[in-house]
Amino acid sequence: MRRYTLRQLEIFATISRTRSLTRAAEEVHLTQPAVSMQLKQLEEAIGLPLTEPAGRGIRLTEAGRELAERVEEVLDRVANLEDWAASWRGVKSGRVRLGVVSTAKYFIPRLLAQFLKSHPGVDFRMTIHNREQIVEELRANTIDFAIMGRPPEGIDAVATPFAPNPLGIVAAPEHPLSRRRGMKVAELANEPFIVREPGSGTRAAMERYFGAHHLAWKRAMEMSSNESIKQAVIAGLGLGFLSLHTVRTEIAAGRIVALDVEGLPVQRQWYAVRRSTRRLVPAAEAFGEFLMREALPLLNAEGNLIGSLVGPRAAASRRGRKPRTPAAAA
Repeated sequence: MRRYTLRQLEIFATISRTRSLTRAAEEVHLTQPAVSMQLKQLEEAIGLPLTEPAGRGIRLTEAGRELAERVEEVLDRVANLEDWAASWRGVKSGRVRLGVVSTAKYFIPRLLAQFLKSHPGVDFRMTIHNREQIVEELRANTIDFAIMGRPPEGIDAVATPFAPNPLGIVAAPEHPLSRRRGMKVAELANEPFIVREPGSGTRAAMERYFGAHHLAWKRAMEMSSNESIKQAVIAGLGLGFLSLHTVRTEIAAGRIVALDVEGLPVQRQWYAVRRSTRRLVPAAEAFGEFLMREALPLLNAEGNLIGSLVGPRAAASRRGRKPRTPAAAA
């Protein structure tokens, strides 16, 4: 297989344009003998004469003229390739693959929108599943980041916390417990719960919470989405254990109440998890840095709003009555 270099093609393109070895040498910053040598090596690699003497200068042979046209096309493509690479290095474009647990879908779009304001050319491909499925995507190394509430075990991965994830028990405003303050966990023993499916991170957090208090919980029904659980809670079918980020809108509207129970909310973290062996493109690296820098202030502000909505005074004010003191509530 005949070999020739990109540098030889660039030199030949300059020769074809200037029709002079001397002028070509000046433009490419080489000596004339060096340019002559590069031309000779290209002719040997192609197997055809490309130039011939013409007075004091040179002219292209028929094969040389046709090759010059093709070389210009090649160099144009190379220039486009360099522009493409530069755009990736400058994070003007690129593709980022995210695997997001379903609970995180309530805030991730806001973070993406904020990131895309300064990186409009980046293309995000996002899958939303429960924890087990996202862990499998991470194991298969098909995503740049997994956004989840608890790093997986048994996978060579780097997990970086980037924002808080408070979880609590929620009820319909008409539920008798919605008016209680400072409840003990044991008071929930006979209450029916609408719960997430096994494999869900929220389900695992709920089991750990009740297990830490040595209390069994009563399952009314099992659902595979936070939306279904929210609607069931609003309908009065039972209590729910959810990330408070998922019920922020419903709490603000007074359609759901976060119960005042000891040890709640459970304070967890959101993690950006990636395989340690995965090489991130610049766009993915920039997004990871953005999460570390911008997500915490954004979700902390949201968390403060949630806190103001689930406190005793806020809950009481939504019902149009003064909050009771602990002594009065006893």
